[in-house]
Amino acid sequence: MTNPGRVLYPELGLTKLELVRFYAEIGPWIMPHVQDRPLTLVRCAKGVSAVDALRSQCQFMRHTPGWHAWVPELVPRVRIAEQSKVGEYLVIDSLPALVAIINGSIVELHTWNSTVGDLERPDRLVFDLDPAPDVGWRHVVAAALRLRARLRSVGLQSWVKTTGGKGLHVVVPIVPERDWDECFAFSRAFAEALARQAPDTFTVAFERARRAGKVLLDYKRNHRTSITVAAFSTRARPNAPVSVPIAWRELRVLPSSDAFTVENLRARLAALRVDPWAGYFRSRQRLLPAPPARL
Repeated sequence: MTNPGRVLYPELGLTKLELVRFYAEIGPWIMPHVQDRPLTLVRCAKGVSAVDALRSQCQFMRHTPGWHAWVPELVPRVRIAEQSKVGEYLVIDSLPALVAIINGSIVELHTWNSTVGDLERPDRLVFDLDPAPDVGWRHVVAAALRLRARLRSVGLQSWVKTTGGKGLHVVVPIVPERDWDECFAFSRAFAEALARQAPDTFTVAFERARRAGKVLLDYKRNHRTSITVAAFSTRARPNAPVSVPIAWRELRVLPSSDAFTVENLRARLAALRVDPWAGYFRSRQRLLPAPPARL
């Protein structure tokens, strides 16, 4: 390790050594969610000491030559063609690779909706429920449950996780057989149809001025190169919250999306008898060519 005593979360006194140990301990839980997916990282070499850390202290790192200064060769790289260039992405293929990345003062892991073995065919859809500032947590929960019901009406099972922030992620696993354009078109049409059906709850307008009192149903997570914070990733927020997969029944008693943190997650995992997302990895559901115009 390098600089094991560096404090990454000053509010908690949490050092880099402690964060590395945390990830090593939850390795069996996080690996299925990050393995073999192109990564975007949030690096906070100066620590996380403010809510606006992503703007003032930390940096998003999609692909940059600066990686070579602190990422060992045991971490795989993959070169991916983008619109105007070829980018080199990091990939986690093992627990040592995960630990090596965290050792670089990484506090967030964001992943693609596809794996490097089948890059052009996503194996999931992600709907990000992002509430306006005046929308309370109970309304976010109700919106997620309504989204789940509408997905079930078109034959799709979904799973939910906290974001470690204010909203929720609803994730739909699919057989990787449709390309990015098809997956994005489906998610957009579905979100727009649901927003028309429940305009008092949802919006697909990304302009903040048009989102008051509503939950943004963000379907743009399903673009090629788009990312979503990984399940079990920590977040760049002072209390070190974690994005955590949960069972749908837990939503009704969960107090907030940042309820799970580095300090209490291990106790939760130790108490679990069944993985709330166990069925996710067994799912073999297929995406329809297009959702109904009316849900």
